[in-house]
Amino acid sequence: MKHAHTFHIPVMGIGFTIDTPLKVAQYGISSAISLVDDILLEKIRKMYCEKFEVPYKEITNKVHDFRAKRITSYLNLINDLVDKKFETIKYDNIKSYIDMLPNGASLSVEFKRLTEKGINMKVIKQWASKKLIKGSIDVNIMTKVDKDNYLQKEKLPTEFNDAHAALRGFANSKLKSSVILSAGMNPRLYAYMSKFEDFYPDENGNFKKKITLKVSDYRSALIQGKFLAKKGLWVSEYRIESGLNCGGHAFATEGYLLGPVLNEFKQKREALKQTIEAIYKQELINLGHSVPIASLGFEVSAQGGVGTQEEHDFLIKEYNLESVGWGTPFLLVPEATTVDNDTLDKLVKAKEEDLYLSNISPLGIPFHNLKNNTKDLEKERYIRKNRPGSSCPKKFVALNKEFKEEGICTASREYQHLKIKQLENENLSAKAFKKRYNQITEKSCTCVGLGTSVLIAYNLDTKTEGTGVSVCPGPNMAYYSKIMSLKNITDHIYGRDNMLSTNNRPNVFIKELHIYLEYLKNKLDETKATFTKKEEKYLVTFSKNLKEGIHYYKNMFKELKSSFKDIKEHVLLEFDKSEKTLELITLEIQNLRYKEPFSA
Repeated sequence: MKHAHTFHIPVMGIGFTIDTPLKVAQYGISSAISLVDDILLEKIRKMYCEKFEVPYKEITNKVHDFRAKRITSYLNLINDLVDKKFETIKYDNIKSYIDMLPNGASLSVEFKRLTEKGINMKVIKQWASKKLIKGSIDVNIMTKVDKDNYLQKEKLPTEFNDAHAALRGFANSKLKSSVILSAGMNPRLYAYMSKFEDFYPDENGNFKKKITLKVSDYRSALIQGKFLAKKGLWVSEYRIESGLNCGGHAFATEGYLLGPVLNEFKQKREALKQTIEAIYKQELINLGHSVPIASLGFEVSAQGGVGTQEEHDFLIKEYNLESVGWGTPFLLVPEATTVDNDTLDKLVKAKEEDLYLSNISPLGIPFHNLKNNTKDLEKERYIRKNRPGSSCPKKFVALNKEFKEEGICTASREYQHLKIKQLENENLSAKAFKKRYNQITEKSCTCVGLGTSVLIAYNLDTKTEGTGVSVCPGPNMAYYSKIMSLKNITDHIYGRDNMLSTNNRPNVFIKELHIYLEYLKNKLDETKATFTKKEEKYLVTFSKNLKEGIHYYKNMFKELKSSFKDIKEHVLLEFDKSEKTLELITLEIQNLRYKEPFSA
């Protein structure tokens, strides 16, 4: 597929990119909408229907299959509104589109040639109508957020699970775009996807609906790509995300750094394609579907902590990428994302020490957090009142079945009350009790908090949700300290302007490595009291992969001729320092192995 831009805007939170395509797709910029919260989507659909005078009929929870229908209706509305805006750009404001394109883009060159010749506007508009490319309106589904649903205490069939219904909502929409599958593999969901015709190609290899897999390493891509191929499904894009140098949930894997992972994709890209294509085409034959005449391809993209044109261009050229994701900086771009003013102010002022990897997510996955966000402050107020936990109005992550078959969210008041009661019967020391109590109550209601900002920004009712906002920027936020226009940030990405607020921002590879080393240190500290064989194996493997990653980077930077000239010497010194730090951690792991007996 052709792209106007070499960057995309990844999904951010639940509400921050809920209407991003409506703001940027007409300029050829691709972005993604989270499908977690159908209640929020319905509220925003109503708002936009009123704003653009589109007939609106509420889809209540009394309507059969309401979750899927809300999602379909919202996506169809966004698609129609984007098309109208795109038509306006093509006929009335072509230059605003052209001015944001990458330097030297063929469209820019053609436009300049046309306008220099003094050709009339009718010809230019005809050219624009044929040549301009709309940004993709993609959707994101966290595959593991697939809660069972009930009707009058009777469990509904699997296809009414949250992720399944979200997928159906997308599949039934008029969008021609991609579903981005994140947060790991869900075999039942993948099998269900094969029921929708839009995911199958025509004889020319064109898809109405495409699949993008978000992965942190090559092995995961291979396993999931093969699994989907056996269901007759083709992955059109592998989106590689840094395990820890990103926003939102963080998946540290086993110490695999972004550069080495991208290099493995580069080396094995053709082998991956051939392996999966053979399985895929055979399955199409088995299913009685037409097999495309041409060989199928896929794109490879990356995201996580990129902050300069030099880093952006380097990733694309060095690893043969089609696109690089820029997430966190866009939270400071109201023309692209939707963030309430109070949260915007907090993000503008955020320093390195205000951004940290937390354990607040009810999913039990490390989660990037901003200190003193209003949702966490709300949580602390409840704890002080001796009423920890959220009322859990939406229950999207009510996945824990420890106390109820229907599932409870670990951030909910119900779960925390039951868990603390259980804790009180364990006769623990005051210190041990306090530690466990804090681990229970630190969970925050993110499925509400990550969507509230958009309601506040648009002055919509927050009676159900409350006013607490969770926000999950990546560590990169510390280096941007002003509100930006869409033109500002695109000029920054393409090197026509500089939006960084400091000259001391670390290189993307160095920053990621530092975060991984910190993560490893913390993991080691956590396991010292109860060191097991399993934990030893994880720490040893993690440190071994980090060591290999540092070795890869040192060799790569030594061989660079044109990229990173100004910082090359500094970066190599940082790798040396990090290598020494890793050696000390590795030594500590080895010493611990001999000092502590292993529990069974």
